[in-house]
Amino acid sequence: MTNHTSSKTSSQLSMGDISAVIQMAWEDRTTFETIQERIGISESDVIKIMRSELKPDSFKLWRKRMRGRETKHRALRSPEMKYSDDAIADHRRANC
Repeated sequence: MTNHTSSKTSSQLSMGDISAVIQMAWEDRTTFETIQERIGISESDVIKIMRSELKPDSFKLWRKRMRGRETKHRALRSPEMKYSDDAIADHRRANC
């Protein structure tokens, strides 16, 4: 799996990448940091993609779920949390 160090714009992403972003963004345990490592886009870019690709009510529901969710940010996770989001990200990426 290739790590992306520079941020991409949504216009530079393939439909498969956009689909992967949406899948990983909905997954509670996949962090925004993992999305950036796998796809090369920042949290704010994920939000922009979700806003443009989802229906307005779906986007509002997603934002409500994600706001402050400790599992979406590595820095907010408890040190006792033994779950790695790499497995989810690898699985999602392989299916796109």
